[in-house]
Amino acid sequence: MITNTSDTDAPRQWLSFRMDGEEYGIDVLQVQEIHTYQAPTPLYNAPDYVNGVLDLRGEVVPVIDLRSKLGLQRRDYDESTVTIMLRLARGLVGMVVDSVTDVVTLLPQQLRTMPVLSDSAANDYLLAMGVQDERALILVDAGRLMDGAVAGL
Repeated sequence: MITNTSDTDAPRQWLSFRMDGEEYGIDVLQVQEIHTYQAPTPLYNAPDYVNGVLDLRGEVVPVIDLRSKLGLQRRDYDESTVTIMLRLARGLVGMVVDSVTDVVTLLPQQLRTMPVLSDSAANDYLLAMGVQDERALILVDAGRLMDGAVAGL
């Protein structure tokens, strides 16, 4: 489960976003900023899920399409499509999602253990399911999710 906090009873905040009608959450401490989608400069011969790179105040940022990374069907970008800029161990990475919902505060007792999926890479980045009233968020470790995406660039 989730253990990277010094006080295990402390609430944590999660940026919630939507992908293919489902709601996900990433630790707000990994989020640097959120931008409306801007087409990046393409990188030829990059994996399909890499849209390209952006120059963000002098830093070259790889932009990953999360739909493609997760194997979801592509869709046209619209006015709700955003790029979440994540500050990760490897540096800044842009993650394109369908939309951002809000910031959710969850207590440890609101977290449910995710089942282990046989032979699935999802086991590496799924943290828990956060449950708040009738709302459920799939909580992901953005660092692990994006690590393999930018390792080969």
